[in-house]
Amino acid sequence: MADDIKGQPGGSEPGPAGSQGTRPEGGPSVPPLPSLVRNRISVVGALIAVVTLANIFLLFLVMLETRPNPYFGIFVYLLFPGVALFGLLLIPIGMFYERRRRRRLLGQPGAYRQFEITTNTVLTILGFAFIFITATAAASYYSYQFTESDSFCGQTCHEPMKPQWTAYQHSPHARVDCVDCHVGQGATYFLRAKLAGLNQLNAVMRSDYPRPITDPISNMRPVRAACEQCHWPEKFYGVDYKVFPHTALDEKNSDRTIRMLINTGGGSAEFGQHAGIHWHMNLANTVTFVASDKQEQVIPWVRMKSADGTVVDYLDKTSSITPKQIQESPKQTMDCVTCHSRPAHRFRAPTVAVDHAFEAGALDRDLPSLKQQAVKLLSKHYESEDKAVEDIATTLDGFYRTKYPAIYTANLPQIKAAITTLQSIFENNFFLFMKVDWRTYPDNIGHLNYPGCFRCHDGNHVSADGRVLSNDCETCHIILAPAEASAKPSAGNAAASKAQAASPPPQTIKDGATPSSEQGWLTLAHVKFQHPTALEHMNNCDSCHKGARL
Repeated sequence: MADDIKGQPGGSEPGPAGSQGTRPEGGPSVPPLPSLVRNRISVVGALIAVVTLANIFLLFLVMLETRPNPYFGIFVYLLFPGVALFGLLLIPIGMFYERRRRRRLLGQPGAYRQFEITTNTVLTILGFAFIFITATAAASYYSYQFTESDSFCGQTCHEPMKPQWTAYQHSPHARVDCVDCHVGQGATYFLRAKLAGLNQLNAVMRSDYPRPITDPISNMRPVRAACEQCHWPEKFYGVDYKVFPHTALDEKNSDRTIRMLINTGGGSAEFGQHAGIHWHMNLANTVTFVASDKQEQVIPWVRMKSADGTVVDYLDKTSSITPKQIQESPKQTMDCVTCHSRPAHRFRAPTVAVDHAFEAGALDRDLPSLKQQAVKLLSKHYESEDKAVEDIATTLDGFYRTKYPAIYTANLPQIKAAITTLQSIFENNFFLFMKVDWRTYPDNIGHLNYPGCFRCHDGNHVSADGRVLSNDCETCHIILAPAEASAKPSAGNAAASKAQAASPPPQTIKDGATPSSEQGWLTLAHVKFQHPTALEHMNNCDSCHKGARL
């Protein structure tokens, strides 16, 4: 900004009588002294500002024409505006030092002369202020919008967040913004998230971040302020019909799909029935527990407070925890994420991912032993992602070429498609550089590959008066089978025959979402679950199922 100094238009420094920029009495007029902005610092600052603003404009045009890239956003909304502001600040700094330099040269130290505020000066100041405030406001707004975007959360820190970003894009919450769960409304959580983000940015720049990234559930907003903004905790869901695709590890890739009724329940006294699995989420009930580990996989103590105020404590009789330890341990209140621990970032185990690929038709059941080979390949230890992708292709191709040459020749396109599918499964669920796969973050829905429900409902949690947290399967779900299968039990399984004979008559599922009667699945019979192989003891599922084998 150039102000006019009294007696010297353009803000130039006066000199002695007869010097340049003065009019000696009776003498000709001479040009004024050069403007104060004509110095190296101010010129460099102006060049920095002009070049940076030009780059912002060009990148902004690119962003309008192409798909936005998160790195463009960093430059346009965060980095370049800061550089431009730095350049603009250099201009008055240079003018200040130029003024001092001229005073020393002219030998006129002393107080600043009086400034004369002219109309031009006022207009210049107002114009500069308008441009600066408008640009700053726009940059601040778009900076805020950008830092709240999904691409900023998942792609800016490309390496550490790649596993979470990839899983998020394939999750049921892929259309929910990251900040809706991780930041939410209100200044408190916004500031907390941004301050935490600065620490994380510093860690990324120094490559000093944990591998794998620590599970953030303990630091997230309360469930009441996150999940329940969309999900109604008092809704009664009743019984849900669910189909779990499953393929055997035999040569025929036999279909062993499990169909069941899930007793989801829910509700409240005000809005209707309150029972089933979502009884735990009933606002009138409070379940607190003590976990022995950070991932809450070992729960030795549970307290249940019902709507009428009754309190019952359950202690795992196999645990060595003492009353003093229980008293001193932090108490966790059961909420949505206690069970729904991976709502948006789920990494599938090899068996589960392959089962879903068969169900989707991405894998061909006519390729012998495909399930077995697929799980074997996905469960191997690899040195790098590139090595894994290469090995999956060469090993599966070689397996069919050598063991089933006729099938290889006749079904080469299906084999190539299977290779592509398995490579995709690996790339979406295994991230070696971050040490992330299905074993990293337990998924507590169900109890197949993780303890899940059996963390409490294992039959070992007993109250002082002898009550037990039941592990009866039918408390939460009822296995279903086709009516014709119920009438013709397997001849080689006497236990299954007896169980099916004792089952209630077939039930008709009237839900329009279930398969049609032409497919033979509207009339289903309730049967006792029988494990495909003989088990000496029926243990918790996860004691054998580890995601990589049956």
